[in-house]
Amino acid sequence: MKRLIFTLFFTITITLVSAQSFYRYRFEAPWSVSASLGPTQYFGELYSLWKYDEGIQPDWNANIAIRRVLGTYLKARIEGTYYQISGQDPPADPRSFREPRNLHFRARNWEATAIGEFYLKPVRQFNITRHFINFYGFAGVGVSTNDPKAQLRGEWIALRPLQLENNPYDKYIIVFPTGVGMKYKANVWMDLILELNYRWTLTDYLDDISAFNVSEFYLDLVSDYGTNGEGPNPDRLRLAIRNPAFYRENGEPDVQKILNNRGRIRRGSGLDNRFDGYLTFNIGVELYLSQDIWDNWIFRNRLKEKRYRFW
Repeated sequence: MKRLIFTLFFTITITLVSAQSFYRYRFEAPWSVSASLGPTQYFGELYSLWKYDEGIQPDWNANIAIRRVLGTYLKARIEGTYYQISGQDPPADPRSFREPRNLHFRARNWEATAIGEFYLKPVRQFNITRHFINFYGFAGVGVSTNDPKAQLRGEWIALRPLQLENNPYDKYIIVFPTGVGMKYKANVWMDLILELNYRWTLTDYLDDISAFNVSEFYLDLVSDYGTNGEGPNPDRLRLAIRNPAFYRENGEPDVQKILNNRGRIRRGSGLDNRFDGYLTFNIGVELYLSQDIWDNWIFRNRLKEKRYRFW
């Protein structure tokens, strides 16, 4: 009888302890924060992966985000991103006929976006019962800075203020992020993230290039340059036309050749209604702001241990 009572008591105790251990995680954690980084690939007048064989020419990006559960399968996030993009003609596929242009650019931009995430499995549930793998798609809208630069005589020159094509464009542009992602549950309060994100834009000037050639504005470029670079803004011509066939031996534009050619010097791709964009592939972590995140934190536990040590 005593053995039976002891067995029942032991079983009930173990059950209650296990239940308490489980129930401590039975709450929702609707808010979370994340950080990620990865490569960035620009698409535009100076790079085409879809049409030509030009390999991958990546830069990099990093971002932080705040997320909130809105529905059973829905989350919203606000995100800030720093990204770098660039493009150049020298490694171009010969079939694109881009190499003679000798153009290049780079940009260091900031982006802020609001995004909706649509998950394959429910996200509104207890922290401990989150799915170990959950795929999602997303779409949103945001704003990005736009500050392309090109190198001249060893110095990076901002191109937007120069209006090389006589067509002003904004410093801030609208972007539309779209893509897919996957989350893996690392523990109760953290997920690992993989995400592919393409930003559609409403500008053809991420790279400062749009017009097919300079025929419509070459006279303005020559006027700003003068005969031997003595004009009011000679760098406009130097940066708009980089083709070695239209330069003299001293490294300055050959104005007479440009005039004789009547500006039929290629600059853009010649495609109509095609905007620039950029792609990111990021790896990161998402931290759920749960009730016991501090108690589970490894440093917190070690601090607790040290309080009771006397050696």
